[in-house]
Amino acid sequence: MATVTRRVAARPRDYVRVAGPDAADFLQRMLSNDIDQAPCRAMLLTPKARLIAPVVVVRRDEEDFLLLTEPGLGEAVRSTFLRARFAAKVEIEPEEHVSVIAIGEEGEIPNEELGEPGAELLDTDVAPTLSADEVERLRIEAARPAWGKELDDSILPAEAGLDETHVSFTKGCYPGQEPIARLHYRGKANRGLRVLDVDGAAPGDEIRHGEKVVGRVTSAAADRALGYVRVEVPADAELSVGAALKTARSLSP
Repeated sequence: MATVTRRVAARPRDYVRVAGPDAADFLQRMLSNDIDQAPCRAMLLTPKARLIAPVVVVRRDEEDFLLLTEPGLGEAVRSTFLRARFAAKVEIEPEEHVSVIAIGEEGEIPNEELGEPGAELLDTDVAPTLSADEVERLRIEAARPAWGKELDDSILPAEAGLDETHVSFTKGCYPGQEPIARLHYRGKANRGLRVLDVDGAAPGDEIRHGEKVVGRVTSAAADRALGYVRVEVPADAELSVGAALKTARSLSP
């Protein structure tokens, strides 16, 4: 019988604990998603809906939550919460953990960042089996945005598709709610993420449709690239990438 190797990816994170009698109410008014649905993905936003940090909310107890965010953003989450805490009875402190993503497996924290259902496991003895290059290619093929590449404080959440995965449009108010709802119900993003089949692309390369620059590569791995492209460009349009005008075609993630 053939041995099946588990597909496990390292997942660098920062972690912030939010706990206390007012923890649930505090997070509900600070984050973009309904924390009653935890574990769930959410965003911490400025009042103008600029992204401070994407987070995963895990409820460990009635008054105890763990927030998983991107490496280097834990302090931004913590300091933003502390400024907004006022009289709320809530403790906000960093924690130390280690995460891996087990592709095709089930767990308490669902994770589909690599294009397939899987689970994020904390503090397990399961070792990664996928290389960093393999993980990056899976992420790009799935069109999942990454902080510092597709995501920063200049990106509108709808451009990265985060309004579909990180937002509740039925919960109460939170910072940035009005711009998020206005764009969702009355407008549309001018650009969106697109996976490209192209050899040798590099982050920063221009994406052209004919003579017009319609986007820019944000991530690349081997024969795949990910970038923001103007929404008016047809999905089957022939594109070119970089100064060498490499031919590219769009792929459905």
